[in-house]
Amino acid sequence: MADARQYFALPSPFPMKRGGRLIDAKLAYETWGALNGARDNAVLILTGLSPRAHAARNPVDDTPGWWEAIVGPGKALDTDRWFVICVNTLGSCKGSTGPASINPATGDVYRLDFPALTLEDAGNAAFELARGLGIARLAALVGCSMGGMAAMGAMVHHPGFTRAHLSVCSAPRAQPFAIAIRSLQREAIRLDPNWNGGRYDDARYPEAGMNIARKLGVITYRSALEWSGRFGRIRLDPERREDEPFGAEFEIESYLNAHARRFSRAFDPNCYLYLSRASDWFDLAEYGDGAADPEAAVRRALARLKLERALVIGVETDILFPLEQQQELAEGLSAGGVEVDFVGLDSPRGHDAFLVDTVRFGAAIGAFMRSL
Repeated sequence: MADARQYFALPSPFPMKRGGRLIDAKLAYETWGALNGARDNAVLILTGLSPRAHAARNPVDDTPGWWEAIVGPGKALDTDRWFVICVNTLGSCKGSTGPASINPATGDVYRLDFPALTLEDAGNAAFELARGLGIARLAALVGCSMGGMAAMGAMVHHPGFTRAHLSVCSAPRAQPFAIAIRSLQREAIRLDPNWNGGRYDDARYPEAGMNIARKLGVITYRSALEWSGRFGRIRLDPERREDEPFGAEFEIESYLNAHARRFSRAFDPNCYLYLSRASDWFDLAEYGDGAADPEAAVRRALARLKLERALVIGVETDILFPLEQQQELAEGLSAGGVEVDFVGLDSPRGHDAFLVDTVRFGAAIGAFMRSL
């Protein structure tokens, strides 16, 4: 399979918000469509925690991407009109520099020597990529889940960076429930003896910790309504049950086990820890000009972004990024003078709806993009 990733060298040194700097760091990205002569048709996508930059198939890599139904000719992000860029987040293990990369100062893997990572750092890196491609202002900045917070981190530091923003199942800050879940995920990894303070290898790998972390994530990415509808209390056939005390007995357990096994070796544990913590740290209220009330601080921060248009879209059954957080974003942007379209969907798919309920998400995104 051909690799469609391209690589952008970040300015070196690249300063990090909480201290430290990166030398010779890079971002992995992929593109679809063509940049027009005026360089004003660029759409930049910032992803959730785990996806790579391969949002859709392209002439180099014909394998389906994670947002295949949304990106492409005639689709919601129509690549006949828009030049679409998808970035692999700084700190990830899918091509961009992160804890699993080589530290040029030592010649060894960074591991926990990687500087503290924030979503503002990820947003600033994406800003540098756009500038490096000769794009003075984006037509639209799309942020999905964690990527929506990284997008806000970029916009608050670079007002006017984009004409429009699409916030997809995101939030201005992590809510306590999401922080609690991610804290448990990180604890599961760190308590696995094979994590060994971040110094693991293929032979001694924190697979059990990663499996638990992923199961916790998957449970919260969907809704109780969907779990009941898909699995109910269906038990496994006797030949499929684990031959050990307290082994998997229900279909839902088997599903989670299989999902975790596919993920645990495909994503670096230290990268997972860094990106998870960065999500918890993000709080747009930090940029609220000292307002004591967090909601007022968020509104003040949103007023600084210098946007013209915004689409804020969320799902009623999302427990990680609840719909009221999408409403907070929409109301804050509107109060700051932005023309806002707010869409609240009743999909049973929970937080993952933007990945699987693509007919309805595509309709909302496509209508907004055609209006730009």
